Amino acid sequence: MADLAVAPRPVPIAATATDLFADPIEAHPPWSRPESFLRASFDPDAYVVELRSYVPLESLAAKLRAHLAALRAELVGLINRDYADFVGLSARLKGVAAAAARMRAPLADLRDKVAAFRAAKAAAFAALRAGLEQRAAASASAARELLELLLDASHVVSKVEKLIKELPTAPSDSSNVGVGSADKGYFSNDTNVVAGTDVRETQSILLERIASEMNWLKFYISHAQNLPFIENMEKRVQGATKLLDGSLERCFVVGLEHRNAKVIYNCLSSYAAIDNTSSAEELFRATVVSPLIQKIVPQNYAKAVSGVSSDDLEDDYQQIMQCTEKDCKFILEISSSGYCPSKSAVTKFRSEPAYTDFMRLWHVSVYFSLRFQEIAGGLDSALTATISPVGMNENQMKQKSLLFKQSI
Repeated sequence: MADLAVAPRPVPIAATATDLFADPIEAHPPWSRPESFLRASFDPDAYVVELRSYVPLESLAAKLRAHLAALRAELVGLINRDYADFVGLSARLKGVAAAAARMRAPLADLRDKVAAFRAAKAAAFAALRAGLEQRAAASASAARELLELLLDASHVVSKVEKLIKELPTAPSDSSNVGVGSADKGYFSNDTNVVAGTDVRETQSILLERIASEMNWLKFYISHAQNLPFIENMEKRVQGATKLLDGSLERCFVVGLEHRNAKVIYNCLSSYAAIDNTSSAEELFRATVVSPLIQKIVPQNYAKAVSGVSSDDLEDDYQQIMQCTEKDCKFILEISSSGYCPSKSAVTKFRSEPAYTDFMRLWHVSVYFSLRFQEIAGGLDSALTATISPVGMNENQMKQKSLLFKQSI
C-alpha cells in the first residue's frame, strides 16, 4: 500500500496533436484496436496471429507494453484518488452486520407474506380462468344447442309444408254411404266404398306423420320463444297448422262415414300427437252421434212430449242404447286396439321378459326410495326428535319420548 501511496501522479495529457492538414493524430495505430481487449470473447493467441502478418512482433510487443504501462498508471491514479475513502470503509461498516441481522426477520416475514399472497392470487386467477372457460364452454354449448334447435325447427316447418302438399285427394264418395247406416257391418266391403279406400288410408298415414312432425315443431317453438327467427316463421307455422287441421278433419269424417278402422285409428293417433283430442270428440259427436239422436228423437219432441207415454220413452231409450252399441261402440274398439283388454292380459304383458328387462333399466324402486327419503326425511326427523316442554323434568321427558317413539 505504501508503494501505491507514493506513486507518481499521472502526467496530464497534452493537447491532441495534428498533422499537416489539421486532422488529429490518433494515439494508437489503426491495427492496435485496444477495445478488442474488453470483449468477452477476446483470444490473445488469435489476436497475435492476426496481426503478425502485417506488424512486426517487436512493434506489437512494444505497443502492448506501452498500453500496459498506461493502464497501470491509470489504475494507480484511481486508487490514489479514492484511497482515503477505501481506508475509512472498514470504520464505516461497523454495526452493519447487526443491522442486517435485525432486518433479516422482518424481511423473511415479508417474503413469506408475499409468497402466500402470490399463491392465493395464482389460485384465484386459476379459479377465475377455469370459471371463465367453463362459462365460455357452457355459453358456446348453449348457443350451439339453440342454433341446432332453430335449424331443426326450420327443417321441420319445411318438411311439414312439403308433406301437406303431397297429401293425396280421396274421391268424394260420402254420398254413397248413409251416415248412420245400420245395414253395414263394422268393416264395410261394399263396392261403393272400395273406391278410394287405399287413397284414404295413405292420406291418414301421411297425416299421422305430419302430426308427429308438428308435435316436434311445438316442442322446438316452446324452447325458443321470443326469438326473431321463430317469430318470422309464425305465419308459416299457423298456415301449416290450419292446413293440417282441415285435412285431418276431412279425413276423419270420411273414415267415420265409411267405418274404415285404419283411417280412424291413424286420425285418432294424429289428434293425440297434436294434443287436440277435443276436436276428434266434437267431429264424432257431429258426424255419428247427432244424426242418430235426431233420427230417434225428432226436433219437435219438446212440443209433443206431453202426449208421449212412458212406454215410448222406454222405446226411445232402448233404441238409443242399441244405436250406441251398434254404431258408436266401434270407435272404442278402434281406439283401444293394441292395448290390454283385461286384467289377465295386463298381468301376462307384465310377465313378459321384454317388459321385465325394460323396467329394470329404470331402477324404479331405488328412485322411489330416494324420493321418499327426500320428502319424508325432514318430517320423520322432526317427529322423532325429543321435545322438551317448559316445566317438565328429565324423568317425564324420558317417559314422553318413549311413548312418542312407541306410537310411531
